Amino acid sequence: MPLPPHSLPSCPFCAIAAAYPPSSTAFPPAPTTSDPLSNPPLARVLLSTPHLVAFLDHAPIARGHVLIATRHHREKLSDVSVEEGRALGAWMGILCRAVITSVLGKEGEAGGTKARGAETGLEEDAVGDWNVVQNNGARAAQVVPHVHFHIIPRPGDVPEIKNRSWTVFGKGQREELDDEDAEVLIDGMRKQLAKEIERVRRREGEEGLRLLLGEQGKGREYKL
Repeated sequence: MPLPPHSLPSCPFCAIAAAYPPSSTAFPPAPTTSDPLSNPPLARVLLSTPHLVAFLDHAPIARGHVLIATRHHREKLSDVSVEEGRALGAWMGILCRAVITSVLGKEGEAGGTKARGAETGLEEDAVGDWNVVQNNGARAAQVVPHVHFHIIPRPGDVPEIKNRSWTVFGKGQREELDDEDAEVLIDGMRKQLAKEIERVRRREGEEGLRLLLGEQGKGREYKL
């Protein structure tokens, strides 16, 4: 399958974008090449839109570590188009809620963290702590020169961190993604993402959903 416009053949994120074209449903995005069906697959994709692709990090800092990348190859955030920036802004909070609620939701309740859902009556509200990290250039710790954001859950069972920079900048020990756990994670995140999209419909109505989904969402119900 040829790479989409504005892509680099050597870029791993461009390869993921090519293998998982924009999906008409929130989950699961369907691959169109044989590569994602290999073992392990090319990526475990959470979301695939005309502007963005979100997937599990193959070497996560913490369980549930997700990357959000632009579909087209943009090396730094300053290269992102206005339309891509709007998509990033629209999806960032929704993806954070989907990831954190699916990974840390139960833990937050068990650990005594008061969920905002108890106050608002919306039990879908995310509980727990997490980082959103974005790096630009090698001197800023950008490893893959393609714009991407990290969503890094911070579970409560991690020992107290004395070095605040570890928490602020998303540093930590990386491990290889476990294949079996990855399937559990991505399944839970996709289901929670569908709930979050319906949450937008309830809170902001059809106009809010249209702004989020654009042409993808016309006449579509997101059923669990």
